[in-house]
Amino acid sequence: MTTITRILVANRGEIARRVFATARRLGIETVAVHSDADAGLPFVAEADHAVRLPGNTPAETYLRADLVLEAARKAGADAVHPGYGFLSENAGFARAVLDAGLAWIGPDPSSIESMGSKIESKKLMEAAGVPVLADLGSTATEGDLPLLVKASAGGGGRGMRIVRDLAALPAEVEKAAAEAASAFGDGTVFVEPYVEHGRHVEVQVVGDRHGNVAVFGERDCSIQRRHQKVVEEAPAPGLSEETRAALHEAARNAAAAIDYVGAGTVEFLVDASDPTRFWFLEMNTRLQVEHPVTEAVFGVDLVEAQIAVAEGHPVEAPADGPRGHAVEVRLYAEDPAADWQPQSGALASFGIPGVDVEFGLVPGAPSGLRLDTGFVAGSEVGTHYDAMLAKVIAWAPTRAQALRRLAGALDRATVHGLTTNRDLLVEVLRHPVFAAGDVSTDFFEVQELGSRAGGVDEEAVRRAAFAATVALAEADREARTVQRRIPVAWRNVLSAPQVTELSHAGLEKPVRVEWYGGRDGYAGEGISVLAASSTSVTLEVDGVATTYAVVIDASASVTAPVVHVDSPAGYVRLVRVPRFVDPSEVVATGSLLAPMPGSVISVAVEEGAQVTAGQTVLVMEAMKMQHTVTAPTDGVVSQINVKAGSQVGAGDVLAVVDGVEGEEA
Repeated sequence: MTTITRILVANRGEIARRVFATARRLGIETVAVHSDADAGLPFVAEADHAVRLPGNTPAETYLRADLVLEAARKAGADAVHPGYGFLSENAGFARAVLDAGLAWIGPDPSSIESMGSKIESKKLMEAAGVPVLADLGSTATEGDLPLLVKASAGGGGRGMRIVRDLAALPAEVEKAAAEAASAFGDGTVFVEPYVEHGRHVEVQVVGDRHGNVAVFGERDCSIQRRHQKVVEEAPAPGLSEETRAALHEAARNAAAAIDYVGAGTVEFLVDASDPTRFWFLEMNTRLQVEHPVTEAVFGVDLVEAQIAVAEGHPVEAPADGPRGHAVEVRLYAEDPAADWQPQSGALASFGIPGVDVEFGLVPGAPSGLRLDTGFVAGSEVGTHYDAMLAKVIAWAPTRAQALRRLAGALDRATVHGLTTNRDLLVEVLRHPVFAAGDVSTDFFEVQELGSRAGGVDEEAVRRAAFAATVALAEADREARTVQRRIPVAWRNVLSAPQVTELSHAGLEKPVRVEWYGGRDGYAGEGISVLAASSTSVTLEVDGVATTYAVVIDASASVTAPVVHVDSPAGYVRLVRVPRFVDPSEVVATGSLLAPMPGSVISVAVEEGAQVTAGQTVLVMEAMKMQHTVTAPTDGVVSQINVKAGSQVGAGDVLAVVDGVEGEEA
């Protein structure tokens, strides 16, 4: 038996904090490694020891096995936990850890190698009697459409493309290979049939060195965008006991075929129209992002199980089946209405109400809420890593109760400073189709969701703008050094109203707020103010009072602060329009702006080229994903300010397209 005393987590953010939480409970010391960009994040401060990895990008830091091992030596660690992503499924790294005399909290390198290639792992599973989808390679025909191009190494939706036109297959293979090479260092891809209305169901296994493989139920991870999971739950809804048992047995056979040791997940594609049919997708030889839902329903700490197995202890299979239901959502800094575009910047506010526990087992009754996050208010969300802010997990005796608890908590959350998928998550959890258990990987393509359409409730924005205006006025009053008792906007003779303009990203024109102040308080057309401060405003409209929570962020601009407003109607982000605008800040019509900080991968056109609306002008990479910037209209490329390799900031002018006569750019 091995006794682990100090664990280095070769990862960052949320998963590092998750492992640290269990290690602290077990009395094990912790070591963090961190890039320069991550130096101020909570996981670094929470570790007993921290070692800097010079640089910012994953290639400079978390993917440098040599630097991580040197950090373990410096900090006196006797074990390494890889988390997920980065080097977690790198057999060479696992072998190097073992060669250095350290305990590896993961599977044997040979198991990682067996499952590291999706192409080879499918062959291995087929030989073990596990059903698999055919690898079509270059033999695909029109009759095989639609097709799915997938990266052989890695996951998370990178290097994955759906192909519905056979003529487009070569180009999509090339794009997938480029993205896979960038994300995983391996551009190998393969082609298989795409199951249109499928479900993504995975089985949690834990193996030990005594030949045991314990199965901890299954999870449904079908709600996905860009082939990346967004909502996960356990147990999977709507499966018959026969199908459930068959999935568990197939997963057990898959793990036994490679003498699997440690926590792992066997993933299957289930035919939603006929759940008795399923096929092996891949095996993740590591802890999964969504492991908390399994922990909630089985009352098990999977990180503790990983450590116990690494020390040589036998795994304890669950004595009973799952208890109740657990649902997890991944809160991302991204804009669902803009093709899930990742966001970066500072979190002005971050809070989830009603959280019972962070990084631990959810309390048993009557229900519980868990939060796993790598960020706090004030944290900087950078462009070098994944855009996930947090995982929020609800447990309850029934699925309906868990969905309601989770949706309510998210609805009241305060997440300011960045566009997030919070509203989308709430809409999914409350959607009647999802609530009925009709889940599939094409959910977002099939269902109409308002938060995906980018529509704006103008009346809700108008009321939020009024609340923001009052809060801004109160902030000005609170900042006074003299005459603080004089009411805001007091006048001897009442004349024209005060005017404040606030812009909203979803509206073409700013919202114009006309208001009065004075001894009798604030008032506006159809709106009365019952209470006011710089952080909270209560408005009455048609006899109904509503309180708005307000956060004013002037860090970027004192004259044009960002105002965050939360209410039962949802979150609204506004920017006060300054009375005077610097002409140098006006962007020329037809300018193509960088949607986020990142690097330019390629430029597809030259200055002077004729382009049509929607034509690719250049391709950027940010947050490990590629983003295509297209021409907004037919016209001529009059200016290109970047080249391949250029680093750009959010809002930088990349190029300018002059529209043809008679059209607006």
